[in-house]
Amino acid sequence: MHTFKRIAGATAVALACTAMAASAQAAEKISIMVGGINKIIYLPAKLTEQLGYFKQEGLDVQLLSEPAGVNAENEMIAGAVQGVVGFYDHSIDLQSKGKEIESVVQFAKVPGEVELVSAKEAGAIKSPADFKGKTLGVTGLGSSTDFLTQYMAAKSGLKQGDYSLLGVGAGNTFIAAMQQGRIAAGMTSDPTAAQMLSTGQAKVLVDLRTEQGTRAALGGVYPAACLYMPNAWVNSHKEEVTKLARAFVKTLQYIHTHTAEQVADQMPADYYGGNKALYVQALKASLPMFTADGRMPDGGPQTVLQVLSTFKPAVKAAHIDLSKTYTTAFVTAAAK
Repeated sequence: MHTFKRIAGATAVALACTAMAASAQAAEKISIMVGGINKIIYLPAKLTEQLGYFKQEGLDVQLLSEPAGVNAENEMIAGAVQGVVGFYDHSIDLQSKGKEIESVVQFAKVPGEVELVSAKEAGAIKSPADFKGKTLGVTGLGSSTDFLTQYMAAKSGLKQGDYSLLGVGAGNTFIAAMQQGRIAAGMTSDPTAAQMLSTGQAKVLVDLRTEQGTRAALGGVYPAACLYMPNAWVNSHKEEVTKLARAFVKTLQYIHTHTAEQVADQMPADYYGGNKALYVQALKASLPMFTADGRMPDGGPQTVLQVLSTFKPAVKAAHIDLSKTYTTAFVTAAAK
């Protein structure tokens, strides 16, 4: 009898270990690089983690952060991460360079960015046409803020040599660059923009945080923040991508069914920058930009292609297949 108990006990332990090993094997670590994890435009990334939705799906997700989307993109291309929370426009830009990347969950319908002009320069810079001879701040050269700034300048009749671009990141580095006069104007997002506007250090020149402002400046909705991944990885990890899509769609639904105050309460305290009231104010203005279902907005890819082709010869010359730059298959599967 004792022998039987020992054998049964050993068998139970072995089965438990086998189950744990199988579980660990099933939960392959997925690393996602975010182009500035505390930016409100990329809120769904951290909020999904905070709400526990990754774990609910049985996923082992590691969120990493780079100050600019172009740096996040480079990490993915190098194979250091499996996906990026960044702007959809990188999918089109990379296809023109022979790399196939696709948005699998579309977070936002508009960029959520704002072109700020320093209060000292506000009298001289009234529109992008006044960028001539000025140094303009972007998060990084080759980033989406770089793309959008170049487009606005080109649309106003300026050539690339008429102005200078300086990568200044976001947050404190962006604020310091404007305070020190290293940039006359620059593109950034909340909470950085809200902080500068609240102190009177800057004024809004072009607002891409609303659909109305985006249509006026870019000619249509401009799908921006999303989860994009290499097409090859997506095709070989359909189960994991479906689970990621389900987790993120649940977060997008949470955003649309809760107040800005409730969303703020879920976020780490250091995201507030010492001013929770200002953070909540910025959230109230920003939350409408997020989709409720993770789907690509109608006409969005065409607008992005038009914007990029305005100043990027490679995109203009390339035969871009938009159907390979995004997919709705996983958010559809997640909805079921």
